[in-house]
Amino acid sequence: MAADHLPIVETRTLVQRWASEDDCDALARSLASSEALRDAFIALHGDLGAGKTTFVRHLLRALGIGSRIKSPTYAVVEPHEAPGGLAIFHFDFYRFSDPHEWDDAGFRDIFAGPGLKLAEWPENAAGRIPIADLAIKIEAMNDDTRTVTLHANTARGSRLLDAAE
Repeated sequence: MAADHLPIVETRTLVQRWASEDDCDALARSLASSEALRDAFIALHGDLGAGKTTFVRHLLRALGIGSRIKSPTYAVVEPHEAPGGLAIFHFDFYRFSDPHEWDDAGFRDIFAGPGLKLAEWPENAAGRIPIADLAIKIEAMNDDTRTVTLHANTARGSRLLDAAE
């Protein structure tokens, strides 16, 4: 029975202040250098325009994606493959409202399989997606800076947080 439960992991949090897009790029490069990213699930939280898609673009560039990186707002998911064969799935659940869409689209299989999963607006798929290894909340401040809170929920997330520090 114990094998059916996830191990208890102490959660950790890191807060960063981004003064410019260069800071966003620096975090993306740090995470891209971590082997823990390979099969991670990263949830991205923040208001419209906070910088979630911008962060994903920087992360995908850091992973070697050279093709056009578009937002999956209408498609819900955009698949990518990094050099070396890493499968990457970028989800945007902003317009997601029907739980049957989750099942019909095969998202359960994607989340159960290998590869990096990045999800914007994960709260709109609550109850369907697993707990994120790393949750990133991006808040736009009045002075054009961003306050970014990284919260590790799993051992893999903790290793990603180590890379971000």
